[in-house]
Amino acid sequence: MKPVKVGLLGLGTVGTGVVRIVEGHQEDLASQIGSPIVIEKVLVQDKSKARNIPIDPDKLTEDAWDIIRHPDIDVIVEVMGGIGLTKEYILEALSLGKHVVTANKDLMALHGPEILAKAHENRCDVLYEASVAGGIPIIRTLVEGFSSDRINKIMGIVNGTTNFILTKMSQEGASYLDVLKEAQELGYAESDPTSDVEGLDAARKMTILATIGFRANVALEDVSVQGISSVSKEDILYAKRLGYEVKLLGIAERQDDLISVSVQPTMVKQTHPIASVNGVFNAVYVYGEAVGETMFYGAGAGELPTATSIVSDLVAVVKNLKLGVNGKQASLAYKEKKLKTDEQISSKYFLLLKVADRAGVLARITQVFADFEVSLESVLQQPTPSNPEVEIIVITHDANKAAMQKVLAMFESLDVVHEVKSVYRVEG
Repeated sequence: MKPVKVGLLGLGTVGTGVVRIVEGHQEDLASQIGSPIVIEKVLVQDKSKARNIPIDPDKLTEDAWDIIRHPDIDVIVEVMGGIGLTKEYILEALSLGKHVVTANKDLMALHGPEILAKAHENRCDVLYEASVAGGIPIIRTLVEGFSSDRINKIMGIVNGTTNFILTKMSQEGASYLDVLKEAQELGYAESDPTSDVEGLDAARKMTILATIGFRANVALEDVSVQGISSVSKEDILYAKRLGYEVKLLGIAERQDDLISVSVQPTMVKQTHPIASVNGVFNAVYVYGEAVGETMFYGAGAGELPTATSIVSDLVAVVKNLKLGVNGKQASLAYKEKKLKTDEQISSKYFLLLKVADRAGVLARITQVFADFEVSLESVLQQPTPSNPEVEIIVITHDANKAAMQKVLAMFESLDVVHEVKSVYRVEG
């Protein structure tokens, strides 16, 4: 049996996991695809560096082109990250007829359509299951499992760092900054955590999921993004008191072929399954017209969960290779993208207002909502001892985003409203 030869770009945490699985599961892999898989060449930054896995030094190279242009390599597995040079490597590999498996969410979110078009042109596969939610097989599920259904909504916790922070704040009453510091010490958050905590990482993943789920090329700039850095322990305390948990959710919705995609801290009813997803775990909730509601839960990162997704993609590529059907999958994005306007995006909202403690204030506030046709589900007034102001909590019925923006703008000009402390979307 002729082996399938693989070039591995990157030998960090995930790359190491790929080597472990491929070399440790040879019998299982060969039984599935009918031939062994051999890692022929591996790109590293420093060949002399000590490794925590045994690997033949002759297989290591510091030059990516040794792998991209290697005549015997059939599949490129990219786990090096980055965008500029990485894109160049992948496009060149595809032009040479090599198939690609990647874990690179940034690359696929920003340049996915171009890369997939190049793959189609050269009859190559590009698979990227590991780019979203680590070990959860959500991309394959959306492409294959929902192929006969019509997806109307994808809602997910797709960033483990922010979920860890919000879980700790909820369970321990800790402050955002204290938990962020702990997350950095544990290695869950980078020294510069901006991409995670400001929602950018989640936005890239939601770009990929929305493109696949709605069959339209959703771009990163189409995603409305808000991070968790302004979430206070008071917000979480109020949420719990009202029966909610605060989660950073990516939400992609479609109605009558109109699409909206957002990432924001969201109050989720505690009875909703996604509210109980804690720590660094991820979960994706999918609403299909035929199947109804389904949830996919698991490890969203880590050496072996992510590597498992990569090797699963590798197996799929090799199976296609054996059948001679590489590059023949139908286009994932064949529909015209039509984005919702703010008037067409609706949800419930939670507002925490600090207002003057005097007669008639509540009536003035509720009148503002009425003026913009926003109906209210509940209103709670919290007195603050020895303070000339009170806190008012409002939960609205479904309201469109444009109307809510007008309500908030009006509150800015009302002398009785001292501060709009918090505004959150409400789900479940």
